[in-house]
Amino acid sequence: MNRLLCILLGSITFASAQNNADLKKEIVPPKAKKIAKNLEFHGDVRVDNYYWMNNRDDAEVIDYLNQENEYNQKMTEHTRDFQHRLFEEMKARIKEDDESVPYKLNGYWYLTRFETGKDYPIYSRKKGELEAPEELLFDVNEMAEGFEYYSLGGLNVSPDNKMVAFGVDTLSRRKYTIQIKDLQTGEIYPDKIENATGGSTWAADNKTLFYTKKDDQTLRSYRIYKHILGTDSAEDELVFEEEDETFNTYVYKSKSKEYIIIGSHSTLTTEYRILKADDPSGEFKVFQPRERGLEYSIAHYEDDFYVMTNKDKATNFRLMKTPVEKTTQENWVDVIPHREDYLLEDIDIFKKYLVVSERHNGLNKIKVIRWDNSEEYYIPFDNETYTAYISINPSFDTDILRFTYNSMTTPTSVIDFNMETREKMVLKEQAVLDEKFDKNNYLSERIWAMAKDGTKIPVSLVYKKGTKLDGNSPLLQYAYGSYGSTIDPYFSTVRLSLLDRGFIYAIAHIRGGEYLGRNWYEDGKLFNKMNTFTDYIDVSEYLIQEKYTSAEHLYAMGGSAGGLLMGAVINMAPQLYRGVIAAVPFVDVVTTMLDDSIPLTTGEYDEWGNPNNKDYYEYMMQYSPYDNVVAQDYPNMLVTTGLHDSQVQYWEPAKWVAKLRELKTDDNLLLFHTNMDAGHGGASGRFEALKEVAEEYAFLLDLEGIDH
Repeated sequence: MNRLLCILLGSITFASAQNNADLKKEIVPPKAKKIAKNLEFHGDVRVDNYYWMNNRDDAEVIDYLNQENEYNQKMTEHTRDFQHRLFEEMKARIKEDDESVPYKLNGYWYLTRFETGKDYPIYSRKKGELEAPEELLFDVNEMAEGFEYYSLGGLNVSPDNKMVAFGVDTLSRRKYTIQIKDLQTGEIYPDKIENATGGSTWAADNKTLFYTKKDDQTLRSYRIYKHILGTDSAEDELVFEEEDETFNTYVYKSKSKEYIIIGSHSTLTTEYRILKADDPSGEFKVFQPRERGLEYSIAHYEDDFYVMTNKDKATNFRLMKTPVEKTTQENWVDVIPHREDYLLEDIDIFKKYLVVSERHNGLNKIKVIRWDNSEEYYIPFDNETYTAYISINPSFDTDILRFTYNSMTTPTSVIDFNMETREKMVLKEQAVLDEKFDKNNYLSERIWAMAKDGTKIPVSLVYKKGTKLDGNSPLLQYAYGSYGSTIDPYFSTVRLSLLDRGFIYAIAHIRGGEYLGRNWYEDGKLFNKMNTFTDYIDVSEYLIQEKYTSAEHLYAMGGSAGGLLMGAVINMAPQLYRGVIAAVPFVDVVTTMLDDSIPLTTGEYDEWGNPNNKDYYEYMMQYSPYDNVVAQDYPNMLVTTGLHDSQVQYWEPAKWVAKLRELKTDDNLLLFHTNMDAGHGGASGRFEALKEVAEEYAFLLDLEGIDH
């Protein structure tokens, strides 16, 4: 009887799958119109048939995006219930009535909490003691009512604790409006600063606010203004303008609270200006004039500034110091010299200690050094797939260092570490509300894949115990590989929905990030960019060779610049992957980098190259995903974007999908979803974002025939 029941159920499942396949064949994908546009540069002519999509105000463009969304809905209708179950499953693991670990700043304890069923945070504080009455700063749930997207950021309390400046973005273009709230009366002042980054900095007088404005078209942060409380923002004084279009600028206050600091940065060069916080009407002084290739950052302590810099070919950076009155580089002296095998990433200054964040052989290290040089030591960690980083430490005169730790199998913990006694106190471990979850049921490891050029590429893996490593398990391979941004091994509650269904998850630490030091980044940018793509492919081949998975069960995923990675990889080696997720992908590289009116373009020249230079143009043409789509079989694909994306314009993936539809020679899925209300980061609510993850996971699991 049981055997007969199994046969019947199997027949029903097969019939259902066959019906779904038949229905899909009847659904016709959108066909974008073609209007040939010749793009000629350096004597090379590219024909872009979909250039007309570069206009979000064109009704025909919106109609096409809606057609793609409708097609995506129809093609995934059979997974709709499964998506909902995945969403509820992931949501159920999250402690809805959650609260952050409070931190103390200027006499107040600050905390962030969430309430059951609500998408947005509530910010509050308590005076003096944690037992004191709660003072509400913002309930973002109330503020977000009526908005499809809502982001509150840049919270900045005045030195006298009476006011808070804040920024709001309701479009997801990362263009914020800054306002000021009276924390004694709850009144929102009429002062309103448009088109800002959202962050701001109070001077010591409690009435002067420094902030950064964006260029309306390119969204480049380029001007620092000074606002006086109660005045018309149209009359605000321009303090600094960054005229070099390859630079962005920003303003902040030193941890010592003694200096207002203006920073300017490009990919390869930095420059700072300083002003005493108690002299807001004074003139900013250049700390060290910019020199191309000279990078530095500054931290103030007593009579000196501490300078983290690559000066004198210190590729992995060195720490130096200089007197506050003599800040130019001829006065800098070594505190921690350059080391070939340690990347200096950050410092934090306390009254008795210097805390150094480093990276050695890919792993985070936190080093504590007494100012009197009586001792120095590393905080110990015991595996190879963890992430540890310094948390919020606003207090200067304390022995307590707060840091955060997690691994691919261990939920995130916030830890207070006594630098005097070396005792640890775990203040909070991330709750996983799943009675079946036990971190001991999962395994993680770091392996090394061999690239074609002989370079060893580190890969962090996690999977559930009992998952077979015989080549038949599905595996999702993730990477980013640009801007020196390192994707460290980290814990994810949502990822459990894949691991518990037999997936292996892999993070490929490819060149273009800084996992193995600054040279790891240099070897994956500009004329070395192809290393990023070939590293990813070599990792895929190694995972197949070592029987972690097979081409029939290997999936690739990346977003933004990682979406560029996806586009390049599937042009070069489509046969390796069953499916690919490309989120907000930067795929029309050459056209974008030739258009300096597009947000972020000019600041990207030192990352990708400037295609106005013929050598860079020809090199970028070798890998630009949109320019290299050809008539061949491609994997199953899910592509996502946001209409209001400020980082990667929606038309890049839209054009790419249209060209793929035109040229690909397979019958595999090509799904395209545009969030018509969001930008680069997707939906703004904590639970709304889970729906996007559920959509991605359902796409993968459906390809594996898993629907439970």
